[in-house]
Amino acid sequence: MVADAICIDGISKRFGRIQALQSVAFAVPAHSIFGLLGPNGAGKTTLFSIVANFLKADAGRVEVLETDARQASLLQGRLNILPQDAQFQRNVPILDQLVFFRELEGSSRAQARDEVRQTLKQVGLESYAKRRVGSLSHGMIKRLGIAQAFLGTPEVILLDEPTSGLDPANARQIRDLIKQLQARATIVVSSHNLAEIQELCDHVAILDHGKLVFAGSVDQINRADCEYQLTLSRALQPDEGQRITALDGIRQIKTAPAATTADAEGSCDYLVTFETAQDDRDLDASIAALLRALLDMEAVPRSLSRGRSLEKHFLEVTKSANHTENNPATPDNPPDTNTRP
Repeated sequence: MVADAICIDGISKRFGRIQALQSVAFAVPAHSIFGLLGPNGAGKTTLFSIVANFLKADAGRVEVLETDARQASLLQGRLNILPQDAQFQRNVPILDQLVFFRELEGSSRAQARDEVRQTLKQVGLESYAKRRVGSLSHGMIKRLGIAQAFLGTPEVILLDEPTSGLDPANARQIRDLIKQLQARATIVVSSHNLAEIQELCDHVAILDHGKLVFAGSVDQINRADCEYQLTLSRALQPDEGQRITALDGIRQIKTAPAATTADAEGSCDYLVTFETAQDDRDLDASIAALLRALLDMEAVPRSLSRGRSLEKHFLEVTKSANHTENNPATPDNPPDTNTRP
């Protein structure tokens, strides 16, 4: 079993004057759900296309399952991809299209029909098997693309914006399917939904203006800056807030922007930001001390949940990257002739 399912080593790609990717390098651990993040134009789709061998890199190398990604024939059946705008024949029933795809990969017609029907059932399209693609809604076409990516027994699956355009119930269903597939496949997900990535992925890479600005585990990000949403039975007085922030490990406590009014029971939401914990025991001790102090004040905690630290980290690293690019050249910040014009 390989330790890394995908190894991206120094990938660069230019389109005319636009440097889409610049010396991007990171690894995707085997059997991880890996999030690829970045603002619009960061290079995510370009990188997906190079990994899938739809595009050729100007420099660098990609290995998928220890195979050069340019040798696409050796990865047939092992690597599947859902492009951002997957297209299907509008006047052909979806069952026939997916069966045809499986037959191209060597399955018998009977095997292909059984497999396709099972996959359509997984994504909630079983009753639409004989419908033509042209009659499907955008959300259904997105699920059809997911079904195609899940067909067979791929070891690596690339999903470009897999839940965009789906309603919350169907998006949840797709996320659950992705989690189920983790046991037998490595899954790379590109998305703008940071809350979804935080819930779904165990590792992420963040691109900005074609450059890699972060690669690591979601747990690593969470430990670096732990934010928690705390719901109390009442608002804290200023002196009580001071007592809370005086506790070891508590950096600040402030009212969350979303909690501008109390609910029907008078609850108020507070965002509590903890200092970085060196290990789980330090973090647990800080939470325990906070809860004890609140109970002593008769400000009863009603819920405690982790905040969106991935979103905060994303904004920080992309802002930092943009700041560096916009600074005048200095000896410590030399001009970069390969950045966007």
